[in-house]
Amino acid sequence: MVFSLLIFSHELGHFLLAKKNGIGVTEFAIGMGPTLFHFDRGGTTYSLKAVPFGGFCQMVGELEDDSANQREDSFNSKSPWARLSVVLAGPVFNFILAFLLAMFVIGSVGIDRPIISDVIEGLPCEAAGMQGGDRLVQINDQKITVYRDLQLYLMLHEGEPLDITYERGGEETTISIQPVFVKDYNSYMIGIQYENRRSDTTMWETIKYSAYEVKYWMSYTLTSLKMLFKGDVGVDDMSGAVGIVDTLDTIVDETKEYGAYPVLLELANFCILLSANLGVINLLPIPALDGGRLIFILLEIVRGKPIDREKEGLIHTIGMVCLMILMVLLVFNDVRKLF
Repeated sequence: MVFSLLIFSHELGHFLLAKKNGIGVTEFAIGMGPTLFHFDRGGTTYSLKAVPFGGFCQMVGELEDDSANQREDSFNSKSPWARLSVVLAGPVFNFILAFLLAMFVIGSVGIDRPIISDVIEGLPCEAAGMQGGDRLVQINDQKITVYRDLQLYLMLHEGEPLDITYERGGEETTISIQPVFVKDYNSYMIGIQYENRRSDTTMWETIKYSAYEVKYWMSYTLTSLKMLFKGDVGVDDMSGAVGIVDTLDTIVDETKEYGAYPVLLELANFCILLSANLGVINLLPIPALDGGRLIFILLEIVRGKPIDREKEGLIHTIGMVCLMILMVLLVFNDVRKLF
């Protein structure tokens, strides 16, 4: 169900913009493999497939022979800007879904405001004069909007000197500290304590913080990719479909005793990450992904003429094969970690 929602949102973006730009859609499918159910309407076949992973919005001229591209409703017959909007719509709709889910979660449980509950005696923040009730404003050049901003920054800049700006009584103060290594915790610490309590929001705050929630997870995804390429994280830290399903099962198992609504909230919260992640990954300039297709369309706009369709198709095919190999490796890795 979760995967279907994410894919439906993504493909719906492609579908709606294709229809708006007069592009024919031959099939709109959720899932992969054998068809369980389908119906035809307006020249489009709407299908539900047996395997609940993936989905597609097949447009006229995408995978068909050259004759299909001669049709007025083919994808390649439209202007570069029309095609750009169609390709971009998939990731954008993932971000919209993440925003709507964030509205639901934040409207229900509030936000993690960056207000510390206490400081630990003998550690840098206490020695520098910080107190419980102080609101974090900024750490070095990073603005602190929610408490997780601090956690993410400290994870990425472990042991580095910090300039922390906090607010107390309407006045802002900046302190300079050096995190210290605490053997008992085997990590660098600054000595801040935080009660993991969310506080209620106004309607405007819910909208504002929902937008920020999407931005946060987009940044988190890009940061994770950067760490992967730098070698700071390895293959064991990556998850594929099996790993995600296992995480979803764990979420349900750990919250079902509290009732259906808490389970729904936790699943929605996890889906915010997944949907934002899917949007960002699809915008990467990798052949076969939306980002790869966008590159070719942008090159066409700059050059004033399209790249040879056969060459572009070959590049996307190679990209798809590489992505399928990566997916298989991730599934193998997920299964290995489970057992």
